[in-house]
Amino acid sequence: MSKLKDYADLTRFNRPIGSLLLLWPTLWALWLAADGLPQWHLILIFVLGVFSMRSAGCVINDYADRKVDGHVERTKHRPLPSGRVSEKEALTLFGALCALSFVLVLFTDMRTILLSFVGLGLAALYPFMKRYTHLPQLFLGLAFSWAIPMAYSAQGGDLTDPQLWMLFVANCFWTIAYDTYYAMTDRPDDIKIGVKSTAILFGQYDLFVIICLQGLTLSLLTWIGLLAELQWPYFVSLVICIGLFYQQWRQAKDRDRQACFRSFLDNNRVGYCLFIGLVTSYFM
Repeated sequence: MSKLKDYADLTRFNRPIGSLLLLWPTLWALWLAADGLPQWHLILIFVLGVFSMRSAGCVINDYADRKVDGHVERTKHRPLPSGRVSEKEALTLFGALCALSFVLVLFTDMRTILLSFVGLGLAALYPFMKRYTHLPQLFLGLAFSWAIPMAYSAQGGDLTDPQLWMLFVANCFWTIAYDTYYAMTDRPDDIKIGVKSTAILFGQYDLFVIICLQGLTLSLLTWIGLLAELQWPYFVSLVICIGLFYQQWRQAKDRDRQACFRSFLDNNRVGYCLFIGLVTSYFM
């Protein structure tokens, strides 16, 4: 039981916020691609796939950071730096989770299967980017957004559909914004150990850039709603998201670590608010 708890900690299965932030845009894509009537088995496949791939991403992220997590206050007690899970166990678990995700995608079509290899590459690449660039949050955005073209493909949608790529870009902007809040909690430690992030890159303009990214996100989502001729509940949800983003800014304006972390967590409400607005719009 102790080892299972260690694995749960390593995969963040006991802290599903990352999975939820990956899940909501995936569900947006499924509903948009299917005009509000996605196939039930695809919903199941993508929900399970989101949780398995996010867990795999957490494992490879901790493996990549195993030498530095011990020097960061928030991460020094994680399973790998504390020695509760070995490097071999972590790589084995990563392989098993990737295999599970691949089995799930086999129940879709060949085009979606081929797209999944790009998603795997992005998931494996992201954890190492903080060594070489101040934009690891951009790579996280690409990895978290790749489920969108996969969802469109599985649903039989056109991969040249402008709405698809507008949603992809919007989600990239949103991901960079909320993961910058997350990076702000570790900024002092990251500077000491030489790890890069957008929180360090943006410096004193961090909150301003976050607001700009959130504004771009909402602008693209509004455009998508107009193109898809969605009903008023969708646009009401966008207005609510403006209020949620403002609350995040007020909460983090003093750049307190815990406040920034709460602002990161609050993005789950943005995700499900927009999903509710989207689903309700199709019911109208």
